[in-house]
Amino acid sequence: MTDALPQTQLAVKWYPPRCDVRLESVPVPRVQHPDDAIVKIELAGLCGSDLHAYRGLEDISQPHVCGHEFVGHVVALGESFSPTSSPSRPPLYGTLRVGDKVISPFTTSCGDCRFCRLGFTARCVSSLLFGSPALPGAQAQYVRVPDAGGTLLPVEPSSPLNAILDKNLLLLADILPTGLFVAMQALAHPKLAPVLTGHPWPASESEFLKMEASASAAPLTHEDRTLTVGLVGLGPVGLCAAIALIDRLASLSVPLRIVAVDTNPIRRTKAQTIISTFSQSTLEELHVVDPDEAQVIVRKWGGGGCHAVLEVGHSISHRWVCPNMSHNAQVVGTPPALTLSHGLLAPSGVLSSCGVHQAPALPFTGREMYNTNMTLEFGRCNVRSLSDAAAGLLVRQQDALSEVVERIVPLTNAVEAYERFESGEWGKVVFNVWA
Repeated sequence: MTDALPQTQLAVKWYPPRCDVRLESVPVPRVQHPDDAIVKIELAGLCGSDLHAYRGLEDISQPHVCGHEFVGHVVALGESFSPTSSPSRPPLYGTLRVGDKVISPFTTSCGDCRFCRLGFTARCVSSLLFGSPALPGAQAQYVRVPDAGGTLLPVEPSSPLNAILDKNLLLLADILPTGLFVAMQALAHPKLAPVLTGHPWPASESEFLKMEASASAAPLTHEDRTLTVGLVGLGPVGLCAAIALIDRLASLSVPLRIVAVDTNPIRRTKAQTIISTFSQSTLEELHVVDPDEAQVIVRKWGGGGCHAVLEVGHSISHRWVCPNMSHNAQVVGTPPALTLSHGLLAPSGVLSSCGVHQAPALPFTGREMYNTNMTLEFGRCNVRSLSDAAAGLLVRQQDALSEVVERIVPLTNAVEAYERFESGEWGKVVFNVWA
């Protein structure tokens, strides 16, 4: 099952050691396994995670095609795709056809293994990351998708997604589900249940965890029931996390205060504008500030800090990144970002950090964590399992999310796009790979 494919394509390749991307002609991929699909890409994203390899922060020494966010159409399928596919396999093997419009998560997932069946698709036993030496990426005109029946998200003609612009559909490949993930990791934690439910710990809405709390304290006050959240990093994922957080809490009717932190004034202005579009929400206070102001605001709130801090990137010294650059760079999970997040967190709080964490040691000790009963939530987003929830969020919050993508540029502008995105001068960039 295939359309005729050309022999070569344009693609963006990274070269070691750092800060070197080039537009080159490379072979068009072909089906290599019965579970493969070949997708003709319409739009591809430039993500903050792409900057880890670009900056030389990952243990990678092989040149490779970059990119892990894409939307496009299927142009070839392996032999596993058939109406008579086994019902024990992911359903897409029986329904996907050449010509179908699809979105892909940034990693593949087989849909067959134990982790996939449990919903932990980020830890699929055969998972591969697009835009790595193991799997050529999506900043190209065609891409091979292994385990395509367990990976791809089809855009059905009857789906509400079909009416959404491709640049916004592209958010479903990574940053919107990742923003939802980092918010959900905090909101779903039992430590936040007292604020969300009005019942002191260990009472819980979960039937499995439900138990009686000792009646040894005064009743909860309105202030106790007001959720305070720190948001560290206001890049594209930070914006998606803020939108996901406000959307979810509006349905729970929980009062919310947010202190959103970034050293980049351009990002602060954009975040203020986007978050302010929420006219129907329980957001009582929003402060979009630099790190020093954040500490002052949290102290004024009282309560010892924020119930949760969502850490999605913070400016760090240029010594981490490309030589001869004077700016600070946004990198998630670094000691400066985690130190700031820890400083905003209340005792018994949850620090939820997303992104591709690197090798530096955590900037706080086990003793410090014990003395505050803090919880750390790290790890890769299970994008494929969150696809439906993220799609619903995209449909509900189209107005706010339509502002996340800042510009669409030709793939031939990739070198400039990487430089400007890396410097923080540009926000979310999408490539039109055929322009």
